[in-house]
Amino acid sequence: MTEPWHNWSGSVVARPAQIAAPRSEDELAAIVRGATRLRVVGAGHSFAPLCATDGTLVRLDALDGSIELAPDGCSAWAPAGWTLRRVAAALWELGRSLPNQGDIDAQALGGAIATGTHGTGASLGSLASFARAFRMVLADGSIVECSRDADPELPELFEAQRLSLGLLGIATRIRIDVAPAYRLEQRIARVGFDEVCARFAELAGAHRHAEFFVFPYAGDVILKTLHPTDDTSPFRPPHSDGEDEFQRVCDLCSRLPSLTGVMQHRMMAEIHGSRRVGPAHLIFPSDRRVRFEEMEYELPRDAGLPALREAIRWIRRRRLPVVFPFEFRWVAADDIWLSPFREPSASISIHQYAGMRWQELFAGVEPVFRAHGGRPHWGKRHSLTARDVVALYPRAGAFCAVRRRVDPHHKFANDHLTRMFDLEAPEHP
Repeated sequence: MTEPWHNWSGSVVARPAQIAAPRSEDELAAIVRGATRLRVVGAGHSFAPLCATDGTLVRLDALDGSIELAPDGCSAWAPAGWTLRRVAAALWELGRSLPNQGDIDAQALGGAIATGTHGTGASLGSLASFARAFRMVLADGSIVECSRDADPELPELFEAQRLSLGLLGIATRIRIDVAPAYRLEQRIARVGFDEVCARFAELAGAHRHAEFFVFPYAGDVILKTLHPTDDTSPFRPPHSDGEDEFQRVCDLCSRLPSLTGVMQHRMMAEIHGSRRVGPAHLIFPSDRRVRFEEMEYELPRDAGLPALREAIRWIRRRRLPVVFPFEFRWVAADDIWLSPFREPSASISIHQYAGMRWQELFAGVEPVFRAHGGRPHWGKRHSLTARDVVALYPRAGAFCAVRRRVDPHHKFANDHLTRMFDLEAPEHP
């Protein structure tokens, strides 16, 4: 038995029988053939127990590979086990950028795509929407490539694999959309909550990226916008002392929860307007060293702000010590079978400091999001049952049919996924 594995926040703990780090695709295929149950892990940045297993835990960061840019420069094959940080840096050297990123770049490319991880932008979809083809190892150890245009043996494998939760096989390389390298201007401002709500559609239309962060007990928000720029001024990294100060605030509020509101007002009073520019892949990420637990729901755009206000009211009525701010942004729709972005969406993320209880908070706020038509981010905390999956995702049946064909013995499942997709239920023709 290996040492216990835990995710980034520390809330998910697993005791895999072995941890494998293959260095070649053939070695990976042999591991898959010999395993009964296995899951792949990247940075462990999923808060849902997607990676937990008592079988084989596979890491892909040592797998050989490189970036292969297509002749037209519009797409590139990239190793699925590379972090977004490594992929984006390698693309920059080739004069290319990812079309979009979130503010965390530690996730593995394969994991980010498999869970529908996203950035912000009214016209920009999740990372899963950038995938054009996959090279993957199936449950029997065979190696296949699938895409929408060329998949004669498994015509629907690509559609299911675009957001798969790792249930169909192990992706080793993914062909993704890329864009000509671009630079971004970031602006931070303190704005009144009511004002940003009234103007958000305007802001989202005027900037490539617009989002805001609102503390439950503060009247102002932190507005963040990103926009392409030709300014070639030197890149200035964010100040690390801000995270250190926030860590101290979180530790204080965990000991004295009644100070949460006071400390949020003090933190907002220290927010001043700022601007910096740089390569896109250096501007997108934020310094996220303070550990947290997270729930995120994607809602119809018109329902986003009402749901946010209702969730904040719920927290205030109960005087819950929620130290982190809500994060609010827009994401474009896509046609991926298990994607929560079936329509233009508002994304609401709620975080709780990892040193404080999050269960009551998430259990109380989740029904608010669900009542407004929300669907959860697969990698964040949620309570979906198998019945909920069928109700929320009309193509869930088609996805499960593909999964049965390529992995009839549930090799790539774990307890969490078995419950959520009812994999132990009798199968009907």
